[in-house]
Amino acid sequence: MEWNVSMGGRPLEEIELVDRAKRGDVGAYEELVRRHQSLAARTAYVITGQAADAQDAVQEAFVKAYRSLGRFREGAAFRPWLLRIVANEARNRLRSAARRERLALRAAAEVRPGDAVPSPEAALLTREENDRLLAAVERLSDEHRDAVACRYFLELSEQETASALGVRRGTVKSRVSRALERLREELGEEAS
Repeated sequence: MEWNVSMGGRPLEEIELVDRAKRGDVGAYEELVRRHQSLAARTAYVITGQAADAQDAVQEAFVKAYRSLGRFREGAAFRPWLLRIVANEARNRLRSAARRERLALRAAAEVRPGDAVPSPEAALLTREENDRLLAAVERLSDEHRDAVACRYFLELSEQETASALGVRRGTVKSRVSRALERLREELGEEAS
């Protein structure tokens, strides 16, 4: 048996890092933070819609996660556990600040390295389509918007989305299905 084989889809190295961090190895926790910081930041940004609020939420979530490592269930996946803390902290910041500014999910419009550069006309059309989609997503209820953002903008699995949002997998399926139906209706009406 090879010891570097993953368990439950997770590399042994991550399991070892979590174990070391639980025993007080700050360097191991710093490595976990480094590996998950980008996704944590995107998750918080999707929820708060504000870069500063997202950054504050992520920092606080990492502190809370570190303090809670003793309660982390052995054998559980670290990423969904952490994303749930991040999502909760982001929601708390959003509620306490009582802000409802426009949700700007720039990741959807991001050009990836290696993609062909579109013509100015195509770029304008793509930008207008993305703006329409983002505006429609913004009008969804918080529950539906969070589910769509996790599944499609952050590309989380259903299980990871369920863990991050603190709901069952079936609830994620239902929310995503209803949200997509609403988006189809709304975007279909706008196109007419």
